[in-house]
Amino acid sequence: MSERLEPGDVAPDFELSDADGATVSLASLRGRRVILYFYPAALTPGCTKEAVDFQGSLPELEAAGVTVVGISPDEPRKLAKFREKEGLTFPLLSDPDAKVLQEYGAYGEKKLYGRVVVGVIRSTFLIDAEGKIEKAYYNVRATGHVDRLRRDLGLGS
Repeated sequence: MSERLEPGDVAPDFELSDADGATVSLASLRGRRVILYFYPAALTPGCTKEAVDFQGSLPELEAAGVTVVGISPDEPRKLAKFREKEGLTFPLLSDPDAKVLQEYGAYGEKKLYGRVVVGVIRSTFLIDAEGKIEKAYYNVRATGHVDRLRRDLGLGS
């Protein structure tokens, strides 16, 4: 596992394909705060719960000048299916070789049902308008995570 990022660190830039195959880079989002969240797999219960929670908070987050972007190892076709099934309107990006996941420290050993496995570590980063990490959350739970972010952003419960 790579090093964990801390507040004040420069967020690693990337170029990844979205659900439609278009390239999205972190640099293209400069000037806005970004919630970048890493999740293990589209169309699974926990990841669906987290994505739906982000979608439900999207109007409030966008009004506060925050852009939401989700990243997983899923291929764009699966991301498109996830987006359509759940009515998601924020970008879902594909990192099939887990390169970006590793750069953010969001890939490595974790416990899953009592066993140690290697995979995506559910993590979220708040990145400021200049591209620096404001907050880094590792090993988050899918349920309640978006509410915690909203509180940390001063947007209520």
